[in-house]
Amino acid sequence: MPAEAYIALGSNLGDREVNLREALKRVGALPRTKLLRESSLIETAPVDSPDGAGTFLNGVAQIETNLSPRELLEALLDIEKQLGRDRAGQPRNAPRTLDLDLLLYGTQIIDEPGLQVPHPRMHEREFVLWPLLQIASRLADPRTGEPYAEAYARLKTG
Repeated sequence: MPAEAYIALGSNLGDREVNLREALKRVGALPRTKLLRESSLIETAPVDSPDGAGTFLNGVAQIETNLSPRELLEALLDIEKQLGRDRAGQPRNAPRTLDLDLLLYGTQIIDEPGLQVPHPRMHEREFVLWPLLQIASRLADPRTGEPYAEAYARLKTG
């Protein structure tokens, strides 16, 4: 039975839109995976990034997949590498050609080394929630049951 998963996409180096469009194409071409929907791309200021990091282009994609969460994560990391991201020796949140984060995998809650689903900081990030809500406005956090729309509203009223 395929799972519905959500992936956050971001880029702040090179031709950001080309990077994200190519990533979407490659995600949709993964084995046993189908790209269902994608949000608009939004430009956002860097969060928790080193000084001088450029603005990001961000979006979210909804997929249907028969890959396991770990297989999907490994495939996403491979796509990042293919499109020029070198994680080795890079500080956390360094500028990058591509960032692909597995946000949700069905309603599963996963806490393993290198794999946390739901993404542990997604409810704190407007640049994740706004595109997510564009394509899935009724989703709720599987851990708490809180609708992501309420988390987004809380961020906006801060």
